[in-house]
Amino acid sequence: MDKLQHVQNAAARLVTGTRKYECSLSTLMHADLHWLVIPQRVQYKLAVTVHHCLQHRAPGCLAEYCVPVSEVPGRQHLRSARRHQLLVPRVRRGTFGTCAFSVARPTVWNSLPDCLSDPAVDSEQFRRDLMTYLFAGHSMR
Repeated sequence: MDKLQHVQNAAARLVTGTRKYECSLSTLMHADLHWLVIPQRVQYKLAVTVHHCLQHRAPGCLAEYCVPVSEVPGRQHLRSARRHQLLVPRVRRGTFGTCAFSVARPTVWNSLPDCLSDPAVDSEQFRRDLMTYLFAGHSMR
């Protein structure tokens, strides 16, 4: 992700015409360009993909990894089922297993606040609220 962040930083300097050490790039990207830094952009894309899966607007191969806790037998009465959380599969390896698509998407979705994790919200409203949440400086880890 560091290489992608360097590319985004260079693009921000090119678009705004600033030099490398002129001003703070994070302020420039957030305030002037309305760009998210790369880790937050990845989280945004994962959360939007999960939202599409829960609204049945994504291919079945992607939707099969988005299993709500409320649909798992014996877990319907848990707090996580009422909070619209997803089942996170167990990971054997701690280093690369957590980066797997099947693990990263439910993990990002479960880290959203309750006001964002409602799949009944329409896509445009969800995207606006998620972007506002991320621009406010919250990281979904």
